Amino acid sequence: MKNPTETQANLCRICDLKEYHPVYRVREMMCGLDEEFLYFQCVQCKCLQIIEFPANISKYYPKGYLSFVTDPSYFYRKPLESSVRRLRDSYSALGKGLIGQCVEKIYPAPADLKTLSLIPLTKESKILDVGCGTGTLLYLLYEAGFSNLLGVDPYIDQDIKYENGLTILRQGLQEVKGSWDLIMFHHSFEHMQDPTKTLQSVSRLLKPGGFCLIRVPVVSSFAWENYGVHWVQIDAPRHFFLHSLDSLRILVRKEKFYIEDIVFDSDEFQFWGSEQYENGISLQSEKSYSVNPAKSIFNQKQVDKFRKKAEQLNRDARGDQAVFYLKKIDAF
Repeated sequence: MKNPTETQANLCRICDLKEYHPVYRVREMMCGLDEEFLYFQCVQCKCLQIIEFPANISKYYPKGYLSFVTDPSYFYRKPLESSVRRLRDSYSALGKGLIGQCVEKIYPAPADLKTLSLIPLTKESKILDVGCGTGTLLYLLYEAGFSNLLGVDPYIDQDIKYENGLTILRQGLQEVKGSWDLIMFHHSFEHMQDPTKTLQSVSRLLKPGGFCLIRVPVVSSFAWENYGVHWVQIDAPRHFFLHSLDSLRILVRKEKFYIEDIVFDSDEFQFWGSEQYENGISLQSEKSYSVNPAKSIFNQKQVDKFRKKAEQLNRDARGDQAVFYLKKIDAF
């Protein structure tokens, strides 16, 4: 299914290998623009990376882009439901609280919130979320009692100051000051043009013993091997780097980090999204499962099967996305 059109001499931005690498033509399919972009996969570290960065990348982040339109305050309009949500979210992030644990079993928390439970946090921990859009995850944490939070995203229209006190700034990571216990990238690291400089900024901002959480799609996966250029998480041209396990290890080691843990957390999206793309159906089409399940090419039984298959791939470390928990080598 991986169908390179040619080989081309390119310098890998991760492992620095200058070589002839296989080149792939990938179409923009989220918005249905159908524009074509060239990616190459390094023959050594296996990182899949865009050959040429778009001159105007903001064009590909329209106002309807999902992370820019969500209003997290919507979840807290009903007092009783809000109280239960706060207990659940506090448990999901910290792993403490009997009532929250019971609620979580019935009403699971968002996946990105659960990723925090492996990090030794308190509600006073300083947490920075990079590329957070409107800051939904931070809003949930703030409502759950976390008090030292900041979100940054250079693509939002303006700074956001929520009524509960949470602030999201329209800026990049390089402009951030202070020191942080946790710096996290939930599906934003793959959007960074210079991952090396990004990690250098993280190193500057991270407290001794602090964590960096990177949650990204990975090419070391069944989905890339099976769907190739139709793999939904390539997301051309917004995703500049689709890392392999090896390429991410090389990158973090260069900046004196090490990976303390890796957790695969892919879901059924890798299947229905990729199969839609194979059939020429964009993510925002009226026939898309995410827009109108009743008009999609999948029934619920198929989606359930996709979900079970994703769970098995995660257990086999073959899912198409993973959470990487990083610490600085000189932290000890």
